[in-house]
Amino acid sequence: MADDAYPDFSVERFERSGVSRRVLRSGRGPAVIVISEIPGITPSVLHFARRVRDIGCTVVLPELFGVTGRDVDPDTHGRRTTVATLARAVGQVCVSREFTLLATHRTSPAVPWLRRLAAAEHQRCGGPGVGAVGMCVTGGFALAMATDERVLAPVLAQPSLPLGLTRAQRSPIDISLDDLAAVQRRCAAGLSVLGLRFAGDRISPPARFSYLTRVLGEAFVAVELPDHSANPEALMSPHSTLTEHLVDEPGQPTHAALEQVLDLFRTRLLAQA
Repeated sequence: MADDAYPDFSVERFERSGVSRRVLRSGRGPAVIVISEIPGITPSVLHFARRVRDIGCTVVLPELFGVTGRDVDPDTHGRRTTVATLARAVGQVCVSREFTLLATHRTSPAVPWLRRLAAAEHQRCGGPGVGAVGMCVTGGFALAMATDERVLAPVLAQPSLPLGLTRAQRSPIDISLDDLAAVQRRCAAGLSVLGLRFAGDRISPPARFSYLTRVLGEAFVAVELPDHSANPEALMSPHSTLTEHLVDEPGQPTHAALEQVLDLFRTRLLAQA
């Protein structure tokens, strides 16, 4: 996959509470906030966003880190550039105060800004509400955003925070107990939360899905994919369910998982639009 210049996306700035970031937008219809994983809004993330757009949604991608559109495959830019790109993105996350990397039962400070973005996009795009997709280090953001009743379709793709360095860190997810209680109330009222991970993924450990099942009950829909179904050409072991390890072909387990995500948006956002 080559670099993606994203000509079919507009670029704007969104500022709230003194925080200003670039935001990519494309499409029409109810909004879905797509929050990328490390190393940023890669061509694979843009591919996923287009799949969401093409069912009739507006996709909104905030830039939190990385170089948008850059392919991280060493065959594209060389190994040295790839390592530098990854290191830059990891460094941005590690020094940022907006990510809760190790603390348990704490909502990441980036989430309030994302909630405001979701509220603004709902007002702008209309429809019954918005969707939210978090990936890896941002996976839990989609859950914490669901304290806002406008978020009707949260998707947690391989949520990895807090980093599972100890047993106590492998179960919970980066959401405060107060925010979790708010999401639990919404789940009791009919909210569904979709989670995806590869079965052997240690970055998004199995204990985290067990915890989410315990605290959210039947409202949490867990999709655990076999490792052998991952794209074998990806750079790392099976992890990125909707992007780098996706095999977007009918009959493939990862394709079926993608369709399950799209069906959630169709049911929650488009059927009522």
